[in-house]
Amino acid sequence: MLYFAYGSNLNLFQMKRRCKDSVFLKKYELKGYKLNFRSKYRAADIEKSKNSLVPGAIFEISKSDEKKLDVYEDFPILYKKLYFTYYNKRVMTYIMVKKTEFRYPTERYLNVVKQGYKDCKLDNKFLIKALNQF
Repeated sequence: MLYFAYGSNLNLFQMKRRCKDSVFLKKYELKGYKLNFRSKYRAADIEKSKNSLVPGAIFEISKSDEKKLDVYEDFPILYKKLYFTYYNKRVMTYIMVKKTEFRYPTERYLNVVKQGYKDCKLDNKFLIKALNQF
């Protein structure tokens, strides 16, 4: 199955450790959404937003990888699944259930995300924008 990562799972070392079968396919921009950080975990989330986009990466993952991600993402309590279509293929990503206010991420978490942006060769201007919204 296809999975869209936009936060700490962009970090290829972390993603491979968590999901041993995962294969990075390509970088991808999810249109109509923007990046945010929230919850008591100060984790990445996406929310609908016209004229905005979220840079990320599409991975091929196995069913056992999906089960591991479900545990890591605290599905269905913290995150629920969102599906979109990419070239007639269904792509799964996670989106937070409760849209709490913005919470600046911890330095450790943010460094993992920043490394993921480097790993996937993403433009970090969207990350900077998400961090400087307040």
